[in-house]
Amino acid sequence: MRGLRAQLASFDRPARLLMVNQFAINLGFYMLMPYLADHLAHGLGLAAWTVGLVLGVRNLSQQGMFLVGGTLADRYGCKPVILVGCALRTVAFGLLAVADTLPSLVAASALTGLAGALFNPAVRAYLAADAGEERRVEAFAVFNVFYQAGILIGPPVGLALLAWDFGVVCAVSALVFAALAVLQARALPARDPVGRSAEPAWRAVAADWRTVAGNRPFLLFTAAMTGSYVLGFQVYLALPLRARELFGERTGLVTGAVFAVSALAALSGQLKLTAWAKRTLSAPRAIACGLVVMGAAFLLVLPGPEEGAGGLVAGGLSLALCAALLAWGGALLYPFEMDTVIRLSGDRLIATYYGAYNTVSGIAISLGNLVVGALFDTGVRWLPWTALAVTGLMCAWLVSRLHRGGHLAPTPVPMAG
Repeated sequence: MRGLRAQLASFDRPARLLMVNQFAINLGFYMLMPYLADHLAHGLGLAAWTVGLVLGVRNLSQQGMFLVGGTLADRYGCKPVILVGCALRTVAFGLLAVADTLPSLVAASALTGLAGALFNPAVRAYLAADAGEERRVEAFAVFNVFYQAGILIGPPVGLALLAWDFGVVCAVSALVFAALAVLQARALPARDPVGRSAEPAWRAVAADWRTVAGNRPFLLFTAAMTGSYVLGFQVYLALPLRARELFGERTGLVTGAVFAVSALAALSGQLKLTAWAKRTLSAPRAIACGLVVMGAAFLLVLPGPEEGAGGLVAGGLSLALCAALLAWGGALLYPFEMDTVIRLSGDRLIATYYGAYNTVSGIAISLGNLVVGALFDTGVRWLPWTALAVTGLMCAWLVSRLHRGGHLAPTPVPMAG
């Protein structure tokens, strides 16, 4: 904790504000979202397909609009886009507190996703610019500590508030985002937009998107990294499915423990892993090592004998260790991954590049989850875990190959005409 305080104090005030802001964003989000499906199904009595629709709309609106959010941040400045995103999420969570019809729930869900698509690229672009080239890696490492802390603390806070009512959870979450909007409106310095030009807006945006689409090293790196997002998401899909196989009705308790282990591992390891990697590894090698660790984590969950209490204990420990290795692998690669995106952008249109990167990653998660689900449905119990392990190794190999081929070295990015 002392090291974290020292690291935080070493950054300028805007960077510190954005790090604390990310903690509050995740606190407000994760105190509500883990309990939304149960509220829809049991509190409002919606059919399963409508629950899936409401949750899917949030994911689609966020992932599909990341590129738009990043483009707006580059054209109009990061601060206004961050403020609008926080305001929209305030409205969205307030609407969730009172919504009881499908149209209103879908609208609230879409606004929730759109808000995230606005402030996520803008926050990262602002943080990268404020930290500067020399300290971007450290800045993203500290940022991820606050990010994970919000994930860790949000669910128990939400669970405590559920003792009153789900509407209270929504109201408190909305107040968190309202407070964030006010705080940042007053304390976050405005920065001049970097993507504005004298051209008509649609033509300038089209040129920016052509620039991103024509940046072959960025596209290759983005493709190579999609597997890391599929692997990281398995804390929400594959590990709970395995917990269900092992523990049946006690799955919720086990899954909650797995989430806690994941967040605690990231919190405890982030700064140490980043400092070690900066001393001993190049950025591409740190990313490749992180991918290898994430892939290897799934070998620990290969099904084995499960009879008796000993089998259940071993199964539970394997889930916890898998979650920890996934978190450590992600913590190892994350700061260097974010820095590489900036370098490949040529330090231009950073929010747009982040938006494009997140959009592709979101699509990869959706497709990857379909494949993982299909592998579980085959009934071949070792197949999903082996496929996930191979995915991590393949992504690590691709990143290493890009590095050896010189594709990850920063080069001037040609402007689209």
